[in-house]
Amino acid sequence: MYAVINDSDQQTTVREGDILLLDLKQDAQPGDELTFDQVLLVGNEGKVQVGKPNVAGASVSAEVIGEAKGEKIIAFRFKRRKNIRVKRGHRQRYTRVRITAINA
Repeated sequence: MYAVINDSDQQTTVREGDILLLDLKQDAQPGDELTFDQVLLVGNEGKVQVGKPNVAGASVSAEVIGEAKGEKIIAFRFKRRKNIRVKRGHRQRYTRVRITAINA
């Protein structure tokens, strides 16, 4: 069984037991339970339910594992022959979750 969920305007295909990196949820603590109500599609053994825009009565439950940081992204800006060089780095923070159940 699989589902396509919408979280923070990002669509993700999930299966039970998957571990995902989602946008940071400030108030989520490890061990908390999250519920995603915006389920766009549910597939089970060749049968597919497509929502308009969401599947009625479907939800996905997930358990918060903790926080994680993404790869470092370098933003380098320069102008040739002007001796202007600006190097900036950024690491995005994520919430790591494990999908526990797909309710359809």
